[in-house]
Formats: sequence, structure tokens, C-alpha cells
Amino acid sequence: MVDSVRRRETQEITVHTDSREILANARRDTERYGLDDYFIVDVDAHHVELDSWPEIIERIENPVLRDSGRQMMKNWPYAEHVALHNHPPGLTMQDVSGRIPHQAALAEPVTETDVHRDVTLVRRAMEAMSIDVQVVFPQPMLEIGLHPNKAVATQLMMAYNRWFTETVLPADDRIKTMLGLPFDDPEASLRTIREFADHPGVIGFLVTSQRSVGVHRNEYMPVYAELEERGMPIGFHAGPNQADSMTSNMNKFLSAHAISFVTCNMLHLTNWVINGIPERFPRLKTIWIESGLAWIPFMMQRLDHEYLMRQSDAPLLTKLPSEYMREMYYTSQPLEMTDMGLLESTFKAMDAEHTLMYSSDWPHWDFDVPGRIMSIPFLSEQGKRNILGETARKVFNL
Repeated sequence: MVDSVRRRETQEITVHTDSREILANARRDTERYGLDDYFIVDVDAHHVELDSWPEIIERIENPVLRDSGRQMMKNWPYAEHVALHNHPPGLTMQDVSGRIPHQAALAEPVTETDVHRDVTLVRRAMEAMSIDVQVVFPQPMLEIGLHPNKAVATQLMMAYNRWFTETVLPADDRIKTMLGLPFDDPEASLRTIREFADHPGVIGFLVTSQRSVGVHRNEYMPVYAELEERGMPIGFHAGPNQADSMTSNMNKFLSAHAISFVTCNMLHLTNWVINGIPERFPRLKTIWIESGLAWIPFMMQRLDHEYLMRQSDAPLLTKLPSEYMREMYYTSQPLEMTDMGLLESTFKAMDAEHTLMYSSDWPHWDFDVPGRIMSIPFLSEQGKRNILGETARKVFNL
């Protein structure tokens, strides 16, 4: 059982504030929209894996690297939760310079002792938002593709996967994940799929999109073939980057956040489509995560325009790039709703009632509750149900 929380007057939100207090308005949405009558799947939520970093370090396969991590944590106290990681703790700008700090460390009191504290925190968020199934990802590990040492990145991703499948997933069958692939190493990625694909909480696999790699390279074809054969989707999860050739010229985090979460998936989607990956693996379900939606019509028009002038550069394609894009899937967060007319056009272009899946992105500062979908005036009733959970039921075979 999730422990009860005592209601208090409005207060300052800190890293210690109970999730259910932060999400109190989401409960009001449940009553307003009757959300308990909907099957709701949150396709993108997060936990703070660095809080459990010493446990993860112990699961590093390479004994020399594992000992290096232990020594770093022992001798440098500041490294206890970042040893061997490339996460820059001095540049954690997501909490708006400390003004929205709850995601920096989910340090709220937890009294349950029968499960890992992250299980309790996930349950609290699910309860508050009326969510039936929540797909949970790490947070700083989304930056692992930028690690300067690819061999270390591979070991860390595999250690995290072991820890998460052993510690968090078995505690509650409503908690699911798409495990991150150690994508710098195609052989290790294939091994990861074969090791974890049969775990009941693993419903797909993930590529962290902030990385400099061509997803069309031939060495990845066995990875895609394995996923297609198993009927498991592949997701591309965007993340922040303030140091690439474009964002390094931006002087505000707002600017880098607006652009970097989109451009990484734009790059991979372009290579994915133009190199004919959907033609080579027509049954492989592909999901683009945490890039919002505004970029999708632009990419459809731009790629169609270029393709019609240079079809010889994409000989595997049998239809327009936009048609392949309408056969893929997308998650809703962050849902750009500043212009309802543009949003409606975007939904129409991407056939959102059949390709869009709700995501909260909790506990990030810009998270969206399910009521966000219910408030869209031009959606049909069935469209709302599809976006909130029915499309995910189909994609993930829930």
C-alpha cells in the first residue's frame, strides 16, 4: 500500500516535497474528466538513478572498472553518485536554477521498506495521475551517448539494466520499461536484447538520441532484425545537449532545451527513413520520444520535397518519407499548445489519433498530466482514449 499523505497548506516545493502534493491538481483532473474510466499508459516517465548509483556500480561486469568506480566513490565524496558517469553536476539547469528543484533529487520521505524506494515514488505518481501502466526511464543516463569513453558507457548501461530489472521491475507489474541499448557497441546491444527481452517488465528497447552515430550503419542491422523478429518496438529518446556544434553557440538553457531535444531525433529519423530502414524492417515499430510534436510536419514537408527531387539518393523507398513517418509512433510530451490551430494541423498531418501516445515526462519540470490530452477540443472521444492508452496497448502488446 502507498502510505497516506497529510494535506497541508500551500508551501514551497523542495526536493523533500511529497509527489502527491505536487500532483494534487492531477487528482482534480481525474474527477473532472472521469479518468478512472480510461486505460492510461504513461509512455515516458523517469526516476533518478544516480540516487542508487553505488548499487549500480556493483553490477558493472568488468572487475577492473567496477573497482575503479568503488575507489572513486570512496576517495572523492562528491563522486558517490556520479562515479564513472559523464553527467555534469555543475550544469544541472533543468531545475530552473533551483526554482523548480523536485527532480534534482527525489528525496521525499518514504516509509515503505518492502520495496525499493523508487518503486514507492513511481506508485505515488501513478496514483496521483490515474495511470494504469508507467514506462520508466533513467534521467542522467539519457546523456550516456555523449560519454567520452565508449567502453565505459557500455559497461554502465549494462550495469544499470541489470540493477533496474532486478530491483525495480519485479516489485510491481504496472511498472514497465524500454531498456537502454549500449548503442556504441552493436554486439553488446544484441546481447542486451537476448538477455532481457523475456523479462515481463521489459516491453521494448531504447536508443538514447544524444549521440554521434549513424543509425543506418550496417552493423546495427542484426539489432533491428532481432527486435522485429521478437515483435518488440525500438524507441529513440531525446535529451539535452549544451555542447554540440549548434547549442554551444547558445547563451541560454532555454534555447538549448528548445532545440537540442528536437534536433537529435530529427537527425536519426532522417537517416532512418532516407536509408530505407522501414522498408528493410517493415514490422519493426519505431517510437520517437520527448521531442514534442511541432517538428513533425516540418520534417514531413522538408523530406518529401527533397526526396521528390533526388529519389536516386534513397533507392530503397517506395513511398514518400511522410508516409513512413505516419506509420511510426510519437509521444506527447512536451505538448506545444501555444497555437491550437497549429496543433490541430500537426495532429492531422501525423494522424495523431492513431500514432500519438501520452507521456507525462514526470518528474521533469515541464511534465504533462493526462488532463492535458483531455483538454484538447478537436479530439474525438476515441482519439482521446487511443492517445491516453489504447495505442500503447497495441504497440507494446499490453
